[in-house]
Amino acid sequence: MKVSIIGATGYTGEELLRILANHPQAEIVHITSESQTGTAIQSIYPHITGFYDKTLESMKDLDKLADSDVAFIALPHGHAMEAGKRLSAQGVKIIDLGADYRFRDVGVYEQWYKVPHTHPEANAVYGLTELNRDAVKEATIVGNPGCYTTASILALAPLVSCQLIELHTIIVDAKSGVSGAGRSLSLGSHFTEVFENLKAYNIAGHRHTPEIEQALSLLAGEPVILSFTPHLVPMARGILSTCYASLKAGVTASQVDEAFQSLYQEEYFIRLLGRGGYPSTKQTRGSNFCDLGWHIDSRTNRVIVVSAIDNLVKGAAGQAVQNLNVMFGLEERTGLEQAPLYP
Repeated sequence: MKVSIIGATGYTGEELLRILANHPQAEIVHITSESQTGTAIQSIYPHITGFYDKTLESMKDLDKLADSDVAFIALPHGHAMEAGKRLSAQGVKIIDLGADYRFRDVGVYEQWYKVPHTHPEANAVYGLTELNRDAVKEATIVGNPGCYTTASILALAPLVSCQLIELHTIIVDAKSGVSGAGRSLSLGSHFTEVFENLKAYNIAGHRHTPEIEQALSLLAGEPVILSFTPHLVPMARGILSTCYASLKAGVTASQVDEAFQSLYQEEYFIRLLGRGGYPSTKQTRGSNFCDLGWHIDSRTNRVIVVSAIDNLVKGAAGQAVQNLNVMFGLEERTGLEQAPLYP
């Protein structure tokens, strides 16, 4: 497959390059950057020296990317739609790692992201692979899920789809490494601001909230509204999402166990640590795995699910490559079977 990466110098673009270097069916034909056009990619990311000898191009002439079978778009929200519209019309499949193609209702996108949606006819598929595999197989445009959303939806999907919890009681408390903020400089991600510090941010207003609600509403067959609070922690990568909900009357611990087993027992990238399990970010670092553990608090009648992923892999580039494999009829694990990095 001929592959292009639009926006190759951000962390997700770099992670795509790292993963695809070991993909036997992928040939990188174009990599773009508007800020570093003409620069050799290995001079920006020396760790991939020897794997690539390519120079960054501009995306201003999109038609030259039409020789690609698939284009990954790793641009900030609002910037993927022009490329998606132009290239998909020329037969190029699109996997967007931003937010532009994640929402069924473009009005929700415009409300939360404050930009007009210029490709509402795209008929994009939401690319949470484990829950949407059949649709991804037939898709021409895939909206790759966000990092917080991947961890949180996978944690709650069994409980929602099996109708085991009171939907109005869902609370998601999630923590992310600093790479989730991207590579651009900002005061909030400076070393002295982050080191030895832990803080919540965007309470009751984070843009991943409607994305989580959309996925869970589809599983529930009714609207889901929840509370989501993200936190920034002083580590480079990883997400830990702790999700709470009240069990419906009469629901047993064994029913909760069965819900997770029935949905995920055949899923290679979902590792069930079981009731009483404690996922941690270091156990998934550098991998496409999502580790899940759950607990029943009989005193409060709540279920607590803990989910751990690498925000740059299962939360971004790894899941994008997983979707690539599904879209092109390849073995889903291709290029993604690396064991997590430890310690």
